[in-house]
Amino acid sequence: MAKVETSITITAPVEKIFSYIQEMANLPEIWPSLVEITDMQYLPDSGSSNRFVYKMAGIRQEGTSHGIENIPNQRIVSETKGAVVSKQTWLFKPEGEKTEVTFEVDYTVPIPVLGKLAEAVIVKMNQHEGQAIMANLKARMEA
Repeated sequence: MAKVETSITITAPVEKIFSYIQEMANLPEIWPSLVEITDMQYLPDSGSSNRFVYKMAGIRQEGTSHGIENIPNQRIVSETKGAVVSKQTWLFKPEGEKTEVTFEVDYTVPIPVLGKLAEAVIVKMNQHEGQAIMANLKARMEA
């Protein structure tokens, strides 16, 4: 499994940021390779489930996401299945008028789809993507 982990401090209340991330339909606004989210259903105590389309190295990947943990203003955890299998964790830590947000993704690179040689490139691209997601979130929340 590969891993992406990135953190950022945002000058906004934890409630605002948590609410924004919890609404999965917002994620394509900040996640460059997330093309679309459809078939959203809200789940009791664990967030939501949905279908998504994601582009990895320009290749269209489809899958499903299912919330497994949702602790208001602290943590959102979901798992994805499809061409890419992952566990995504959002952590929120209020610090006065600011919030530290951490985004972690443990995932498998779909080697049969992309090829073993592409694995290292994909991992590096996903690290940059994680940083872009956080920068985009910060810009949106501080606007």
